[in-house]
Amino acid sequence: MAEKYNKVHMGEAKCGLDLGDGSERAEYVCQDYILHKLGRPHRCVNIMYTYYPKDAQWPKRISEACKNMEISFQWDYPYDDYFPYDAQGEPFEQMRDIRRHGQDVLLTLTIDCSLDDEELRRVARQLKPFGRMRIRINHECAGSWFTHNKRFSYKEVGEFFVRFHNIIKEEAPNVSTIFCAGFLKEDGSGVEYEEEFLEAYKAADIWSADCYLALHYGWPYDVAEAGGGQYKCDSVDGYYHKFENTAKRLISLCGKKPMTTAEFNTDGDVTGAFVQGESVVRFARVFRDNHAEDWFKGISMYQFRDRGRLGLEIEDPNNRAVGIEQPMLAEYKEVLHDPYFMPEMTSGEEVQFPAALRWGGAEDADGIEIPVAFEKTPEFCEITVEDKLALMIEINGRWFYKDPEVKTIDLMSAFYQNKLAGRQTLVVRLFATPADGENHDDGTADWNYNYRAEMKNPPVFRIRYEVPGKVG
Repeated sequence: MAEKYNKVHMGEAKCGLDLGDGSERAEYVCQDYILHKLGRPHRCVNIMYTYYPKDAQWPKRISEACKNMEISFQWDYPYDDYFPYDAQGEPFEQMRDIRRHGQDVLLTLTIDCSLDDEELRRVARQLKPFGRMRIRINHECAGSWFTHNKRFSYKEVGEFFVRFHNIIKEEAPNVSTIFCAGFLKEDGSGVEYEEEFLEAYKAADIWSADCYLALHYGWPYDVAEAGGGQYKCDSVDGYYHKFENTAKRLISLCGKKPMTTAEFNTDGDVTGAFVQGESVVRFARVFRDNHAEDWFKGISMYQFRDRGRLGLEIEDPNNRAVGIEQPMLAEYKEVLHDPYFMPEMTSGEEVQFPAALRWGGAEDADGIEIPVAFEKTPEFCEITVEDKLALMIEINGRWFYKDPEVKTIDLMSAFYQNKLAGRQTLVVRLFATPADGENHDDGTADWNYNYRAEMKNPPVFRIRYEVPGKVG
């Protein structure tokens, strides 16, 4: 049925979309569920951890260790209420799950600035097998709420970032660092704590500032009501200009680097569920319509599932494994499938089998594309791959994951909301992701940057337009 196979390169989008999965407000949701729900992978998935191994409560999650502590604000605990890093195998199982599903890891880590170099080297070495991941170190550091800002001066936080960044570049150069601080001050005199943070901005690979158009920051200790509660609300255009002016200032000081927002949303606690998604879509489109890709490279939705109203789903209070879809999810999918925010696909030369595939990451991968002629919307559409490969498969705008131990994947859900209007040729794309979620040192010079696989035989399609039987 398929007669021609070509190489296809997946490159970066004009602006990448990332997704938060788990934090102080929610549990991690497996990538199979998220992929089925949203229809395509993100560039990065952001997981949030904390590392304070010198503290007496470590390695317990601090809200569990201090259950009887009087708390009136989310960040009143001795250290940040994220999942403890390096406890019981986490976050590594999640990182493997993310990478198998065709996404890069974005690790947000709040970490004790007094740790010595050898301890930081140990952390950096743990990250080396996870390809072109990103680490956001001691984020929102122009604020006052996180433990790193309570225990250390802004100058010390900036110096720690540079020290850890340099160690990462020595031990795991495949990992990019993100410095996440504040914006240009209103008087235009400089970014927040510019003097204290300048060397960190110069060292970082990526700059970021978090952005909530509306936020109930008193959650869960008060209720956002008209005239009461701790919350705020801002404008889309106002935040766009904040990013633009901040990027211009930093570029003038440090040279050109990509700017992102590693946390972004509108809080339904403030706006209500029905209008929440509108501002999210408008925010994304203002960057698109102003052609900001020259300096702005990423939006990270915070987050997939939330115990409050900052998620595409709300966690069911009766069962934390169950999510309740919010109206915003459908609106967010409009952004997710906007070509501006999708990776660029470039067709290449014809390939023969066995075929070589390379996974550098969500913005740099070489796979196979196959034109498949359809007479109309099929009744059955399946793909079978005999090779024990982890594959990300795209057809008709929808993505699927194939585990190495699975041979056949049902592709019919690609047609449920997107039926064909008569005869049409669709391109099926396949990319081989790290089978166990890690890159392994096979002696090649770039093993930590590129995962390589071989597909010995072409895939086989089962496409049918008639059903075996009809119910009378």
